[in-house]
Amino acid sequence: MKIDTHQHFWRYRAEALPWISQDMPALQQDCLPIDVGASLAHAEVTGVVAVQARCVEDETDFLLGLVDSYPTVLGVVGWANLAAPDLAQRLSRWSHYAAFKGLRHMLQDEPDVSSWAARSDINRGLASVQHAGLVYDVLVFDHQLADVVDLCARHSAHWMVLDHLGKPAVRDWARVTEVADRWRHGIAALAAMPHMMCKLSGLVTETDWPGHAGVSTTDKTTIMACFDFALDAFGPQRLIYGSDWPVCQLAAPYAQVHGLAEQWAQSRLSVNEQAAFWAGNARRCYGL
Repeated sequence: MKIDTHQHFWRYRAEALPWISQDMPALQQDCLPIDVGASLAHAEVTGVVAVQARCVEDETDFLLGLVDSYPTVLGVVGWANLAAPDLAQRLSRWSHYAAFKGLRHMLQDEPDVSSWAARSDINRGLASVQHAGLVYDVLVFDHQLADVVDLCARHSAHWMVLDHLGKPAVRDWARVTEVADRWRHGIAALAAMPHMMCKLSGLVTETDWPGHAGVSTTDKTTIMACFDFALDAFGPQRLIYGSDWPVCQLAAPYAQVHGLAEQWAQSRLSVNEQAAFWAGNARRCYGL
């Protein structure tokens, strides 16, 4: 069994998805489960987790609405305002959906991640999320990892998941020494917390994707090295597979993204560890 724990779906409207720029024509269209179905079948991926791409509560409703029509959607990581004083009541309206598994905020876009993470209302909200048995996905760039260490340490009552391996700047890896050092330090700090999981996802779009088609040999080597460091830090029981489709298509097709993960897993993990990476860890974390 294989589960892709990170896919996005939308009916495209430019005003609803302002982060999709004119440099991203591949994303300026509807992207729904049916559009990735053939790629999933070819890769023998049988289920996915749908993750929010808009910071509005309608996004959660939209993603949950896909579950009945698309049986491959096993779980939903939606969005809610963590600072809302009635957050617990807001969460309860989704509680009857078996597929509602967690929340995410596009924290990487906050102008001051450290200040956001220190806010008392945000911390109350995260406590409510964990009390409800929901996973929280952490989305930051590598230079922001240090800003969320304390936040993640404070909220250890349930799983938290680091998206995209903390988004290491693969494009700058070879020419800027501090990039790799900064990322490794942040990963080590988060991996030391037993309630943290990590998605091996999204790294292809941290390459210099406008400059070449597909992942270069150099970038592939860097990505594999990042996967290796994550394995050493988190261990095989806290790593999960994700593609970041359709965003990954900016840099590489689904087949290549899956192929990189498959090549790495087959060369680094035992048979039982591969089963955990592809599905077991995700099922345990998200309760799929």
